[in-house]
Amino acid sequence: MSLPDSLPSAETEALELGRAYTTKVALGLEEFLVSKSVEVGQITTSATEIVSAIADLTRGGKRLRPLFAYWGYQGAGGDKESNDIVRLGVALELFQAAALIHDDIIDNSDTRRGQPSVHKRFEAQHQKLGLSGSASAYGTASAILTGDLCLSLSEEAFSEIEVLPFNARQIFNRMRTQVMAGQYLDVLEESAGPAYDPREAVKRARTIVTYKSAKYSTENPFLIGGALASASQELLDHYSAFALPLGEAFQLRDDVLGVFGDAEVTGKPTGGDLLEGKRTELIAHALLLTDESQREFIQSRLGAEDMSNEEVQRLSNILRDSGALAATENSISELTRQSQKALEALSISPVALAGLQHLSDAVTKRSK
Repeated sequence: MSLPDSLPSAETEALELGRAYTTKVALGLEEFLVSKSVEVGQITTSATEIVSAIADLTRGGKRLRPLFAYWGYQGAGGDKESNDIVRLGVALELFQAAALIHDDIIDNSDTRRGQPSVHKRFEAQHQKLGLSGSASAYGTASAILTGDLCLSLSEEAFSEIEVLPFNARQIFNRMRTQVMAGQYLDVLEESAGPAYDPREAVKRARTIVTYKSAKYSTENPFLIGGALASASQELLDHYSAFALPLGEAFQLRDDVLGVFGDAEVTGKPTGGDLLEGKRTELIAHALLLTDESQREFIQSRLGAEDMSNEEVQRLSNILRDSGALAATENSISELTRQSQKALEALSISPVALAGLQHLSDAVTKRSK
């Protein structure tokens, strides 16, 4: 598809560079996984299915995390011809895939990007092959191993970066720890939420957003890319000021879509987060803004195994009518404003700025 002639030259160049980079990441990812399939196949051809599951999950997508890494790298003056930034993009895509696989198991989510989630894929395989035992247990166990392999492969791809500054390695390691801790906090919140003080619910929800999602979605990829190009600490601090609030806005938008999004667009069922019992910032605001009977309904029915469609709709109405949705939208707007202000203060090339502006818009102005 040709680009409109009216686009400013910096934006045109940024879009072209971004597309060229994501193409390289897609090819690098495909080649890497083909080599892993051969390696696993030498052990047993039966096990190549776990690599196929990873390949299918990582095919397509927006490549947002690699793109943040790329513009962090370019903003710090990185070498456009270096393959190291491509290797980083591959590692980030594999890390995200691992997080998604495990997250879908934890949330008991049936779909991912409009397709069966990995544990459901293996459950279907069990049924198709007529294997003995529990199809659900087989699917879960196989998906856990697939996610574990994905984590291992992410580390392997990252280790193939030829020129790896020490702080880039530190940030990558810290990112993985943060995500696991954030994921655990999410599990803990869903289990202990009704017993916690609802007055602290917004603070707890934002902590989960920050460490489970925002840091690994925007901030850390951006920082690793910058570190790969030997960015100064001052520039990395400016990167964080832009990327962290943007990542938080990104996850809050995801939370809104998890309740109010169009299932045909998001690839997830409308109200899916309510069925899964996710205690997002939407829920946190509702606990503060509703009356006692509505709070009791939220606490008792959110994520209930026998939750009906009528109850999903009632919960959605409470979130909208109480002002919880509006409060979350206000948070998204404020975080986006903070991020935009920091972006405008960045002293990097016009092309890198244009690339980051495009990413910012893609993250905050989306329907899936």
